[in-house]
Parts: sequence; C-alpha cells; structure tokens
Amino acid sequence: MADRQEPAPWSPVRPTAVLVLADGTVIEGMGCGAEGSAVGEVCFNTAMTGYQEILTDPSYAGQIITFTFPHIGNVGTNEDDIETLNAASRAGARGVIMHAAMSEPSNYRATRPLQDWLQARGIIGLSGIDTRALTTLIREKGMPNGVIAHARDGVFDLPALKAQAAQWPGIDGMDLVPDVTSLQRSDWHEGIWQVEGGYGAEEPPKFRVVAIDYGIKRNILRLLAHVGCAVTVVPATTTAEDILALRPDGVFLSNGPGDPAETGVYAVPVIQRLLGEKIPTFGICLGHQMMGLALGGRTIKMPQGHHGANHPVKEHATGKVEIVSMNHGFAVDAASLPAGVIETHVSLFDGSNCGLALHDAPAFSVQHHPEASPGPQDSHYLFDRFAAMMAANRA
Repeated sequence: MADRQEPAPWSPVRPTAVLVLADGTVIEGMGCGAEGSAVGEVCFNTAMTGYQEILTDPSYAGQIITFTFPHIGNVGTNEDDIETLNAASRAGARGVIMHAAMSEPSNYRATRPLQDWLQARGIIGLSGIDTRALTTLIREKGMPNGVIAHARDGVFDLPALKAQAAQWPGIDGMDLVPDVTSLQRSDWHEGIWQVEGGYGAEEPPKFRVVAIDYGIKRNILRLLAHVGCAVTVVPATTTAEDILALRPDGVFLSNGPGDPAETGVYAVPVIQRLLGEKIPTFGICLGHQMMGLALGGRTIKMPQGHHGANHPVKEHATGKVEIVSMNHGFAVDAASLPAGVIETHVSLFDGSNCGLALHDAPAFSVQHHPEASPGPQDSHYLFDRFAAMMAANRA
C-alpha cells in the first residue's frame, strides 16, 4: 500500500487505526481504546474467553495481541479479572487487534464496557480487519514487529510509523522484567474464586513460600494460597541471601515477559543458589525457562510462540494429556539439558519442552499456565504437587 494521508476516494469510511509492520505492510481498520501509537511484537491468541485476563497478563509486555476469536468485548470488563499484581498497573499488552467491533457488554459481572476499560489502561485497539489473514501471516513468517496507531481523525504519518516498526529491536535480546516486577516485598492473602462471594480468604497456612516476581499473575498467588501457602512476593532482583533469610518452605519462580537469557543474567545465579540449598522450587512460564537456564540448558526464540487456552500437553510419567493455557515466545531447548534433568511434559502441537524436574533435588517447572486464568483447569494438580513436595521435604 502506498504512503498516503487521505483515504482512497472509494472508501466509505475513513480508517481510524492502522497496524504497520516492519516490512512496510499497512493494515487499516477502525480504532478503539486509547489513542496514540505503540510498538511491539505482533502475536495471535486462540483463546475464546478471558480477554481481560490475557490483556493484563504481564507476560504480554512488549506485545500486540491479535485475537483469533472474532467477538471480543461481549462480556465487558470488571475489577476482578485483572492479572497484574498491582490492579492499577498498565503492565500487559501494548495493543489489541480484533475482527468485529466491540458490542455492548452482556454479563452480570460487567462494570464497564471494554472500550472504556482499554482507554483507561492506555491500550490501543484496532478492529474491522481480517484477523484470519494476519494470523496466517504470523504462522508462515513468524511474529513480526509492528506499530499499532489510533487517531480519531484518521490522519497517520505512515513513513514515520514504518520507520518506527523497522527500527524497533524486538523482544529477542530484551529484558522486560524490570517493567513489570514488584518494587517492594509484599504478602498475599486472597484465595480462589467462589460462586457466592467472589474471591475468598487464603486457606490456613501450612507452608511459607517466597514467590519471585518476574511478572506474576494474581491467580497463581490465589492457587498457592488455596493449597495452604503463606506467600511473600519479592522483586525479581532480590538476592538469594534475602530469600533464604525469610526461611521459606518453598520458592516459586513466576511467569514474565521478554528474553529469558537476558533476565537470566541476574536471576540464574539466585536460582542456582536456591536449588543448591535443596529448597522445594516450582516454576511457571518464564520461571520454567529460568530453571532450565539455571540447570545448564539454553532457551530458543520460537517463530510464532504458543498463545491460547487450548494447547495439548502430555505428561510423560502418566501418559496423561492435559489441555492447558499458554503464553510464551521462547522455549527451553530440551536437547541442551544435561544429565540429571528430566523432561516431564511436552507439547503435542510441536514437540517443544513443557516441563522439567530434577533427580536429586525437590524442584520442577512447567511451561504452561496451570493457574488457568484464562484456560482449562486440567493442571491445577501441580499446586498440590508443590505442597506435597514441601510437606515431604519438611518431614
């Protein structure tokens, strides 16, 4: 498409938003949410529900999400389905791309429309495009860098947007955890969702757990509380000495955004020290990748990543297949893992590694999101496994 400021004379409606890719491709549509522009890596998510949880997942920092499900926004938004630890934080996706225009909400839990919520959080939206074509492009060519822009007057400086997309260095080689981690230590006390009454209190604590926050999600903390964990959340740069001073029964390594090799510069030595102390350790997503690096493996960038709530994962020990929620653009290279490290889970989509455990230490991790927010609850048992590991270690 040629650079231009005005719509073609045959266009019935002036486009008010564009997606400009690093290769110069321009996709026009109608804007929603916040005005302005944002640069990021464009991915697609196949989940049919949970768009609010997805958009507030800190693991999506630096990314623009294309939803393959055509109807986004029909249940509105509320103040409960936010996954950032600080509800007011804007950590999460930089932009959202949808096929259909947002409808008015129709759900008893809705407190405001998605449009108002996106605007309040500074998330730029684009609708009215062929998301199937964009998804196909990502599947065939990988996740491109791009700029999403929204202007009510429909006037865009396309050459400048193209230059911005082309010059952005991309997530490969970028440590994004400082943008999303906690600034100070805090305790967590909220339990899981109850149909009557919403989120309840934590179960009576049996274990003290320190959760290292690389971009942690609230529902992970709720499920840890549900299995009897008194959780203290600490910033990503907390030293091993400070963690050990809290005398934890277990350590949790959270999800998060960016290139694990870059975050690993300061995170891996801490994890290695904790593993050396034989403290029960459980990692999810970026935490899983951090554990892989700490054990001597390496991580690789995936062409299109895994983003959705319908991914089949197989546990080798039982042969059980779980349908899980995933959100990652990097993976642990199973071939790089040394002796003594067990591959516990594998993706049935592409065979990539989805789980690790150790022969000689009480530690395990998974690439997928067993907290199921959003997504199926097939993997909730992993939180019980962590609790059982801490009980056995204490005994």
